[in-house]
Amino acid sequence: MEKAHVFSKYPLMVLVISIFLNLFFCMRVCSGREDHDQWDLSWSRKAAEEAESVAAISCSGHGRAYLDGILLDGKKPVCECNNCYAGHDCSEFIPNCAADATSGDPLFLEPFWMQNAASSAILVAGWHRMSYVFSDKTYISQELENHIRKLHQVVGNANTSGRFIIFGAGSTQLLNAAVHALSSNDNDSSPSLVFAKIPFYQAYESQTVFFETKDFKFEGDVSVWKNNSNATINLIEFVTSPNNPDGQLNKAVLQGRNAKAIYDRVYFWPHFTAIPAPADEDIMIFSISKFTGHAGTRFGWAVIKDEALFKRMNTYVSLNTIGVSRDAQLRALKLINVVLQGRRGREIFEFGHRIMRNRWEKLNHTFSVSTRFSLQKIGSQYCNFFHRVRGPSPAYAWLKCEREEDKDCYGVLKAANIIGRKGSLFGAESRYVRLSLVRTQDDFDLLLQRLNKLVLEEDSIKSM
Repeated sequence: MEKAHVFSKYPLMVLVISIFLNLFFCMRVCSGREDHDQWDLSWSRKAAEEAESVAAISCSGHGRAYLDGILLDGKKPVCECNNCYAGHDCSEFIPNCAADATSGDPLFLEPFWMQNAASSAILVAGWHRMSYVFSDKTYISQELENHIRKLHQVVGNANTSGRFIIFGAGSTQLLNAAVHALSSNDNDSSPSLVFAKIPFYQAYESQTVFFETKDFKFEGDVSVWKNNSNATINLIEFVTSPNNPDGQLNKAVLQGRNAKAIYDRVYFWPHFTAIPAPADEDIMIFSISKFTGHAGTRFGWAVIKDEALFKRMNTYVSLNTIGVSRDAQLRALKLINVVLQGRRGREIFEFGHRIMRNRWEKLNHTFSVSTRFSLQKIGSQYCNFFHRVRGPSPAYAWLKCEREEDKDCYGVLKAANIIGRKGSLFGAESRYVRLSLVRTQDDFDLLLQRLNKLVLEEDSIKSM
């Protein structure tokens, strides 16, 4: 009887043990899935391994290897070296190489993305977005548009409420799309006149002239029309704020019902300037290049107040390129998502601002003892993003040669083995030169070294 009682407990014990083991294995499986993004990799594993293998190639910190780079012996991509470095692993410095400060390649942000390699990586399936359009029959990712609106709300640099957003292949396509849309008026017999305030970004002139039609023509410096009272001609003004090349927060010069402004806000991010208030103009253009540093992605967007203008710009982009690459939109979405998750944007902007402020301070220190050269003056200002007064951290140095005999400032710098961008390309005098501060740390270090030497030679000449 007692023996039977003992055996009668076994089914209950087996049930308890069974439940326990099931819970245990379930927890292990669920935990394992969390560790492996909820499933084991299959078709993507090889691509992920290949990407990490290439990223791990050592280029001595002076270059990078890329998946689409030239293959060495048909196996691994070669290192693509920074300016003034060479060798199979970019370890050889070229002593007499010119300090290149010409382009606006925003490579100063590359270390940020290397620090955020896992969160910013993206692997695209071979069948991703093969159609011309999204499911809503448009060329625009709705999720990306939502992220852009949230981004501007978090940063506080643009009002997007009740506005329309259009995507473009970088800001350059959208600039001409805006000119085309503003000048598309069948009732006007004369072309719209396009202006910009000196110094202005050279693409305003080169692109407008290249695409010039009977509807618009580039006139140049806005000051020549400032006091003109002719209200019958349609006027279009490019306003860059902060300005390229001098970093000033410009405002439109032309006023009146016949004057329209295209605000280029590409540099209106906390890396480069204080954000005193959200931009609220009728046409505002931004790009991913100076925001995240991904210039090669060729993605920009415009925030438009007027629906009719939005439709005309949308038609231009649709006919010109059938929208923007779906792959570019996917990458932009991923990058913006990483930014928003990083303490609501503070991580990337603190990183970028710290680098740009440091470079600007070093440059100012160099020229503080010079009478031959001077830099543009940018005052401190309260920033609503950082919630404090902050100093300048511009993308470019707008250098002026002060001596009467140094009329060709570009030539003066070139003789010192420094390559900048001529002031005449910005509509300014040739005694100005733009120096890029947004390139790699290698580029900036060499630029600063050459500038210090140039200023030191100036002191030596004084003492003779």
